[in-house]
Amino acid sequence: MSEPAAPGGGIAKLLNPASVAILGATEGANRVGGRVLRYMLEAGFQGPVYPVNPGRDTVQGRPAFATVGDIPGTADCAILAIPARAVAESLRACAAKGVGAAVVFSSGFAEMGAEGRRLQAELGDAAREAGVRLLGPNCLGAFNAHLGFMATFSSNLLGNLPVPGAVGIVSQSGAFGAHLYSLARQRGIGLSYWVTTGNEVDITLADCIAFMANAGDVNTIVVYAEGINDPDGLRAALDLSREKRKPVIFLKVGRTEAGAKAAHSHTASLAVSDVVCDALFRQTGTHRAETTEEMIELAYACQMGVFPAGNRVGVLTMSGGVGVQMADVSIKSGMAVPELPADLQAEIKGLIPFAATANPVDVTASAMEDTSLLTRTIDMLLDAPQCDSVGAFMTPVAATDEFTDQLVASLAQSRARHPDKPFALCMPAPAGIRARYEAGGNMVFDTPERAVDAFAALARFRAGFERGAGDPPPALPAGAEPVPAEAVGEVAAKAILAAAGIPVPREVLASDPDAAVAAAADMGGPVAMKIVSPDIAHKTEIGGVLLGVAGADAVAAGFATLMDRARAAHPGARLDGVSVAEMVTGGVETVIGAQVDPTFGPVVMFGLGGIFVEVLKDVSFRLAPFGVDEARRMVREIRGFPLLAGARGAEPADLDALAQALARVSAFAAANADRLESLDINPFRVLPKGALALDALIVPKGR
Repeated sequence: MSEPAAPGGGIAKLLNPASVAILGATEGANRVGGRVLRYMLEAGFQGPVYPVNPGRDTVQGRPAFATVGDIPGTADCAILAIPARAVAESLRACAAKGVGAAVVFSSGFAEMGAEGRRLQAELGDAAREAGVRLLGPNCLGAFNAHLGFMATFSSNLLGNLPVPGAVGIVSQSGAFGAHLYSLARQRGIGLSYWVTTGNEVDITLADCIAFMANAGDVNTIVVYAEGINDPDGLRAALDLSREKRKPVIFLKVGRTEAGAKAAHSHTASLAVSDVVCDALFRQTGTHRAETTEEMIELAYACQMGVFPAGNRVGVLTMSGGVGVQMADVSIKSGMAVPELPADLQAEIKGLIPFAATANPVDVTASAMEDTSLLTRTIDMLLDAPQCDSVGAFMTPVAATDEFTDQLVASLAQSRARHPDKPFALCMPAPAGIRARYEAGGNMVFDTPERAVDAFAALARFRAGFERGAGDPPPALPAGAEPVPAEAVGEVAAKAILAAAGIPVPREVLASDPDAAVAAAADMGGPVAMKIVSPDIAHKTEIGGVLLGVAGADAVAAGFATLMDRARAAHPGARLDGVSVAEMVTGGVETVIGAQVDPTFGPVVMFGLGGIFVEVLKDVSFRLAPFGVDEARRMVREIRGFPLLAGARGAEPADLDALAQALARVSAFAAANADRLESLDINPFRVLPKGALALDALIVPKGR
């Protein structure tokens, strides 16, 4: 449906138009069509603006035209503030006039049921046939603050037009997008583009993110979504944003079933599994915000464009207790609070004999008696190579004009020496004082927790930028076999995995007791025996697994036992026989799974076996395919990772073998996305050297 948007492409006519037509423009400046024109005039849009209203000669002092066909020349963008039933015909008229993009405010489409869906399908067809990029319907529009292009009727802009800046906002919801606008304006966040996508009949979130990733006047992208209508485009857009080193802060609602249903009814967007969304965000280095406040505070921090080189925080405070608090929050957020070297501590002591100097540095409120001592101490922390970010908790005195003059000047010199080192003041301050600090690239937060959380997120973004997409997914071996059309037993399933490069133990499928005995003798030790049937998925539940079977008599008896148990539990099941495999002991038992998500396609799951996956749900997910680097990050995300790393003196598991297997599973799942329903490798035993799939279940699509 959508194209990868970029400046100069179709979506550029929407967000960087040279001329605009407003269909449904009205004289009344507080009506929908009138408010758009009012905003355009107030914002100083420099290009031609053509009001289209068949009942008037002029609208708000501008010449009006009866139809879009009557305007002189053409318009890059048309804004349609007209009833839903007239939109498709008007869009065709716009196309005939050479209009390249359109904004449709009208509601009454897919969000309203069957008839609305029919109208929306007609609208989408009209847009595609006409070659017009369409925003909406059922949206609140868009703006470009740098251009003065105000294609919105939101009342949030009344007397409160945007201040140009570097943050772009994309929201499926018009009302929430307007709320984000007001919060950003209140927080001192300068905006570049603001877009609400509504029902996304054509232009999607992905298009807007990709456009902003390529736009030179955007350094941070904020996204609100209720559903995902262009999954492939979204993944590509988020990857592009990371490549361009632009942080994306994403608030995705619909975590619960009730929330997903509400989202679908609101914008008619496609609800998607929440764990898959999490996987996408982790994979692309996108920050998933849990709250609106978090989203705004992080956008505020990111707009400065300063990302620390590491996770070490220097803390300066006038209160020992707050210093401890900031250190605690730092550690909880994955940051470090390193002790300062002895010579630096001695230097600080020389300035302020009563200071605590290890880090946090507590200068106490007495330092305010000579503000030069405080500014010099802050300067030392910013110069310290042990500190990647510096946060300072201040008293309200720091928000006075006199103190601000001194600290702003001192910080300007430090910023020139260390442009990649974030600095944050933690204090209540009036807007004017905040703006003076912010003008120098310094952050001001009301609470120390917000400052530390910002440092942590900025450090994660920097690490994601440096890491990039990592290595490519592995190629499947030349002899790899596709997922079969019919269900297969365990032995055949493991043979398919082995052909895909996923390691499995030595194994023989025995059709009678003599074959089982011969196979066990060839393996030369205790064996594992399992019933094999494409109709019995959970063998342990029927006693269909025997471990550590040794000796010919025991193997023969085991064969008979397994066959009898299978016939009793599943009289109609197809029985292929009994697998005889070498016993694999030691190492760590894990689980690898894959399934095809209806929105994003194949997804791979990893976790520890047993209670960790069944009760604790300690698992991680990734969209397939991915490389070994991403697999390593996936493994480290689970809470049980220390067991793999060698907890309590145990020998570490072979993490390289595990990561390679995960990457190969992802390649196999991606190659079979149209044939595979699910894949379950349980257990996947990770040994000190190597790893093996001890059991496998492949479910073909439709089975």
